[in-house]
Amino acid sequence: MLNLNTFRIISMIEGLSFLVLLFIAMPAKYHFGYPQAVSVAGLGHGLLFMLFIFMSLVMSQRHAWGDRYTLLVMVAGVLPFGCLFLEKSLRRQVEAAI
Repeated sequence: MLNLNTFRIISMIEGLSFLVLLFIAMPAKYHFGYPQAVSVAGLGHGLLFMLFIFMSLVMSQRHAWGDRYTLLVMVAGVLPFGCLFLEKSLRRQVEAAI
């Protein structure tokens, strides 16, 4: 059951995993000598990012997003805190559909 609400949740989880990687795992590796943190967080984030990109393409097709909006969605996936801005936009779309 792939819909915008599912995509919103995946987007937020992926964005949070990116923040964990940047602000928890990376300092743990470089400041505290715990390289396994990046391995674990990086694997989780990588899998979630691939799911995010796949879901972006599926939602783009289902909801007839233009190329520009689809590109903005994907760029939001690689920017720290981009998931928060994307959440606001997706929430508006969900509310408009209701």
